[in-house]
Amino acid sequence: MNRYLAKSNPEETIQEHTDNLLTNYKILQENYPDIPVNWYFLKLACLTHDLGKMNVYFQEKVSGGRRNKKEIPHNYLSVAFVPYKKLKEDGYSKEEIQLLFQAVARHHERDIHFTLEEWSSEMQKLEQEWNGFTYEALGKNRAYRNRIPSKYYQVSVRIFEGDNAQSFELFIQYVLLKGLLNRIDFAASAYIDVEKPNNFLESALNNQLETFRKSNPAADWKPLQKYMYAHQQDNIIVVAETGMGKTEAGLLWLGNNKGFFTLPLRTAINAIYDRLASSETGIIREDVTDRVGLLHSETYGQYLQREKDIQDIEEYFTKTRQMSLPITVCTLDQLFDFVFRYAGFEPKLATLSYSKVIIDEVQMYSPDLLAYLIVGLSYIQKVGGQFAILTATLPGIIPDLLAENGVSFTRAEEDFISDRIRHSLEVVHKQINSDFISDFYDGNRILVICNTVRVAKEMYENLEKIYGDEVKLIHSQFIKRDRNAKSDAILADGHKTSEGPCIWVATQVVEASLDIDFDLLFTELSDLNGLFQRMGRCYRNRELDVATNVYVFDEKCSGIGKNSVIDPLIHQNSRKALQEVGGPISEAEKLALIDRVYSTEALAGSDYYETVICNINYVKSFHTYELDKKTVREKFRNINSVTVIPEPVFDENRAEIEGYMAEISKPGKENKRSRMEARTKLSEFMMDAPGYIVKKKRVG
Repeated sequence: MNRYLAKSNPEETIQEHTDNLLTNYKILQENYPDIPVNWYFLKLACLTHDLGKMNVYFQEKVSGGRRNKKEIPHNYLSVAFVPYKKLKEDGYSKEEIQLLFQAVARHHERDIHFTLEEWSSEMQKLEQEWNGFTYEALGKNRAYRNRIPSKYYQVSVRIFEGDNAQSFELFIQYVLLKGLLNRIDFAASAYIDVEKPNNFLESALNNQLETFRKSNPAADWKPLQKYMYAHQQDNIIVVAETGMGKTEAGLLWLGNNKGFFTLPLRTAINAIYDRLASSETGIIREDVTDRVGLLHSETYGQYLQREKDIQDIEEYFTKTRQMSLPITVCTLDQLFDFVFRYAGFEPKLATLSYSKVIIDEVQMYSPDLLAYLIVGLSYIQKVGGQFAILTATLPGIIPDLLAENGVSFTRAEEDFISDRIRHSLEVVHKQINSDFISDFYDGNRILVICNTVRVAKEMYENLEKIYGDEVKLIHSQFIKRDRNAKSDAILADGHKTSEGPCIWVATQVVEASLDIDFDLLFTELSDLNGLFQRMGRCYRNRELDVATNVYVFDEKCSGIGKNSVIDPLIHQNSRKALQEVGGPISEAEKLALIDRVYSTEALAGSDYYETVICNINYVKSFHTYELDKKTVREKFRNINSVTVIPEPVFDENRAEIEGYMAEISKPGKENKRSRMEARTKLSEFMMDAPGYIVKKKRVG
């Protein structure tokens, strides 16, 4: 018997690697038996996907030689071992057999740089290797054909969505088959389990409730939480104000299922992760690295910060990236980039077919991300996944767009809001100014929010002249190290138990991510949604006990314009709506105003609405597999900003920065952790700068 290698580092035979796939196949089937995939086909795909590696050129390469230019990628050769004659005899249709051929041939997305003659020649050469290959697991599925009827497989042909129900169903079956093969293959190669079971969440939540009852025997789940638990089988949209227990509500809806918890901002995601996974206070305190993952662009750095609670960061990071954990807290871009159907998108959509997705604070997404979310939810529902939208406010455009795109859902009959009054609002028909604000400083903790960094800096400079070090500034253009320090400082000053007077000047970076509770808020008007988010940073969970705690300046507001974050029409409509507001405002009144300003009718003609619709159509306009993954990742990034190290920061820290850069450039797997650590430390000196500043070389 000849010995054929699948991998060289560590050395592993084709049979050994395939055994690892079969083990993970069983793990997946045992944990999620109801996935609507053809399990027999999936097993056949596992068995045959790497048999093409028997070819001479691959074996020479994996044994230490150089790649031969004549080598054809093994995935295109593995189709020789698909037992299509047996499948035909078993009654499978031509279209079904095509699915298996395509899943095996495309389990790696590689360009075709060979002719049909070259492919046919290499297929024939495999016969000699096949005769010396034994693998008991193949059993009755053992087969080899160097010529495959074109009705079953052609090298250049792919399976597309099509424009009718039958072709779309075949496409979904292909996505599940190929996507799950990829998941199993990735897990086998990384020596991890493809899925860790969720057999703990409901028990953990019950334990938390019992803990509450030790101090309050009458403690029970809140109405929102009971509603979510009762609707575990539904796709739902729920509006609930701060303090209603949305995190636990989302988890009760998730139950003992695989789930993804998505939020708009990394800081909010980190906070939710800690609520779930803290070894001392978290809902899930045991076996965290097999249960909960954190997935965004700074995952590795966050894991390093929590190293004392993590035994093997590399393995934990791999399990997180491979989506093998039962619960993942993540940003939208980490999950929903599949909407572009780029070459290799299938593992994500296949995973979502048996997952539940919780979308928190949907109103905070930009028009392009909202478009991706709408399209993504339509696909998730089509493949069998579920979703729940939990949000403090719900722009009317969102349920309308979901319905227009064929997404069905249950809307809670009532919003989960309290009767308490937290805010009393005064609209000031002036441009925001330090003179007005300074009159209120006496003993108060004041938060000032401006629409742009430029105005925030000006406000800070003016107030600092009066109050000195008691005035502090936070915005998006600090380097990460300083931004983190400022986040910690504002959390301390804004904590409900903090008593010392202070003034914080900020931008929209504090709108939703920070758990702060100031006494007075002074803010430029952005739009109504942003205003109510900002108001949540003042009297966060307190009953109103003053005449006025929110002052909104609606003249000459910065950041309003066609190319700005704030849509001019929405700003104008928000300004009109606020003319009727003065004094105490209830949560119900806030939601009524949101309904007025953000209905589809009110938004018609706005740049915001046009951008959402254009992006939905833009995503749909691409043919499946037209884009590659790298291009899609770039589309999801904020193209209006550039990550930079400001020149003064570089000059002050040159030796340290150059040391990290040297470490990052070291090759080899053995240096992976040190490279990741260096990259994380280097990022502390970076900031996201607007593109126009970089072009003018004004950074620093």
